[in-house]
Amino acid sequence: MKRKILSFLGLLSIVSFFTNIPALANDEDNLNLQGDTINEQFDTVKNASWERVLYDSGIDSWQNSWFVDGEVGHVENTSNGMIVSAGPEEGNHSHHVVAWTKDSFSGDLKIDFKYTRLDSAKKFVNVFYLYATGFGENGFSKDIYEWKGLRKEPYMRHYFDNMNAYHISFAAYGLEEEDNPKDYIRARRYQPDMRKGLSGTALEGDYSDTGLFAPNVPHQVTIIKHGDDLWMQVSNENTSKVFHWPTSSHPDLKEGRIGIRHMFSRKAVYRDFSVSTLNN
Repeated sequence: MKRKILSFLGLLSIVSFFTNIPALANDEDNLNLQGDTINEQFDTVKNASWERVLYDSGIDSWQNSWFVDGEVGHVENTSNGMIVSAGPEEGNHSHHVVAWTKDSFSGDLKIDFKYTRLDSAKKFVNVFYLYATGFGENGFSKDIYEWKGLRKEPYMRHYFDNMNAYHISFAAYGLEEEDNPKDYIRARRYQPDMRKGLSGTALEGDYSDTGLFAPNVPHQVTIIKHGDDLWMQVSNENTSKVFHWPTSSHPDLKEGRIGIRHMFSRKAVYRDFSVSTLNN
C-alpha cells in the first residue's frame, strides 16, 4: 500500500511539473523585446517573418502606386528611381508636395526604401507618414483620397488638423541655424480630435545632429511599427543608426495610407520602395 501511495505521489509531481511550464511564446505572434538594447530589439523585429505586399522600383510609372497632393511640386520616374520635387518658392505653401500610396495598409508594418537627397537646403523638412486616415468629421472622411481636392495647396495644417497619422521628420532642418544647420529626426502622432494643432503630438525620443542625409549620398531606410514601438533605421556605406519611439503615450494607429512629404525647396530620389506585413 505504501508503495502504491508513493507511486501515485510521484505521478502527481510529474503532472504538476509539466502543467506548470510556461507556454513558449510564438516569435512571430509575440516578439519578446524586453531586456535588450534598442538595436537588438530592432534586429529581432526586422528579422521576423515579414511578407511583402507592395513593391515599387521607382523606375516604372509612379501613377501605378501613388497619388499626389499639390499642383506645383511633382513626381517623376528616372533610371535612378522616383524623384519627389517640391516647388522652389520658400514660404509659399502651394509649393509643398505629398506623395501617397494608393493602397491602405493595416497591422504591423515594415517599410524599406533607398533615399538619396538631391537638394542642398539648410532648412525645412521631409516627413514620412504612416497609417494616415481622415479625422472623420466635417468633410474629412477616413479615406483621405476622397478629400484630396482640399489639399491642392498642401499646407501642413491641413494634415495635422484633419488626419490621424504617425509622422517622422527626417533629413529635417530648423529655421534658426542656417549658418551651421543641424539635422534632426523626430516623430509625432497627430491627434485632430484634440483640436490643439501640433501641441501634444510629439513622441518621446528626439534626435539631432545625426550626421546622416548628406546630399547625393544613398541611404537605406527601414521603418517598422510593431506593437507599441516605432523604429527607423538609416544606413549608408559609413554608418548605421537606429532611432526609436515608444507609442503607448498616444492612441494606437493600425490602419491607413503611407505618405512622403517634401516642404518647399526639398528634393530627393526614392528607389526600391516596399511595404511588408507581419505573418502571424
